[in-house]
Amino acid sequence: MKTIAMAFSLFLLMDAIGNIPFFIALLKGIPQRRQIQIILRELLIALVVMILFNYLGDMLLTALQVTQYSVLMSGGIILFLLSLKMIFPSKNEIEPSPDKEPFIVPLAIPLVAGPAVLAAIILYSRQDPGSRSIIAIILAWSATTLILLGSAFLNKILGKKGITACERLMGLILTMIAIQMFLQGIEEFITSLPK
Repeated sequence: MKTIAMAFSLFLLMDAIGNIPFFIALLKGIPQRRQIQIILRELLIALVVMILFNYLGDMLLTALQVTQYSVLMSGGIILFLLSLKMIFPSKNEIEPSPDKEPFIVPLAIPLVAGPAVLAAIILYSRQDPGSRSIIAIILAWSATTLILLGSAFLNKILGKKGITACERLMGLILTMIAIQMFLQGIEEFITSLPK
């Protein structure tokens, strides 16, 4: 169950539905078959980056001697701030470049494997150093891949308002996950105090 919760929060942070308009704008004018190849290539690059952060992030936190409750509390704060950005977004600065086929930036990084996702992966890898975090990454990535491969179709069905509504709902759910993580960190801190 913990793996599903981690995967779900990573999926929300990857913001596949919110990224649909950017993928469509950045791949405009490219034949549909080539678009699918580009999306798969970029998502595979994002997956490799996320898996690397899963292993290197835990080593970094261990070297810095960061405690479990610090990870939970800071993770809760970070996720909370990011969820607020999903609920109350500012204008995105990513501009389509019609002359050039995108490579790594901005599709793989930062749209899929952005700072929020990578920070969460580091926190989860410290929280659960086993294979759960890798499974969670793969599950979230798979769901994101399916949505982004069908981005043109979903854009037609949901429209701009539908996509915005879905993104706000995901932000609200992520807020609840963030608060739960923060409270869990406080609980672990209190139990770690000498009695």
